[in-house]
Amino acid sequence: MFYRDERLALFIDGSNLYAAAKALGFDIDYKKLRAEFAQRGKLVRALYYTALMEEQDYSPIRPLVDWLDYNGFTMVTKPAKEFTDASGRRKVKGNMDIELACDAMQLADNLDHVVLFSGDGDFRVLVEAIQRKGVRVSVVSTIRSQPPMIADELRRQADNFIDLEDLRGIVGREQRSSGQQSDDRMESDDYFDEDERE
Repeated sequence: MFYRDERLALFIDGSNLYAAAKALGFDIDYKKLRAEFAQRGKLVRALYYTALMEEQDYSPIRPLVDWLDYNGFTMVTKPAKEFTDASGRRKVKGNMDIELACDAMQLADNLDHVVLFSGDGDFRVLVEAIQRKGVRVSVVSTIRSQPPMIADELRRQADNFIDLEDLRGIVGREQRSSGQQSDDRMESDDYFDEDERE
């Protein structure tokens, strides 16, 4: 439930939202996403969190980051760390949970409603803390993928759960074939370690 006069902010866990949309078989149109939630309340901020491979000449998400930055989103980025695991596989860590949690707690005093785009169960404590400030929290993820992308404890803690599948017709577009380049392409499958998408 949204109210037109409430101050609203979006907190988007980039890699988690990408994984949820991919599991459902569509891409997010971020212009439509921002416009949709701007209609639901007084949109104060739309923040997008992602880590970037800075030493690479080209990052697959750089075009998206640049586009979002110029189109009304506040970008929160940090360098991803690359390492080799015990089996010799290249892994990239770029967890943005702390940055998102700190920003949400700081902004909560000036908000009526927080919309969290993530299914990561680690955010349950954050949602509870924001609720104690008198702010309602909606969580956007999906239970319709196999396996579900949202942790049960996060879904239960939220005031409102919005299944990403229900937003498909509003903010979705068909996935591009792997051969097509996109100006707003997200992380490639091997960009982040799976445990970064919890």
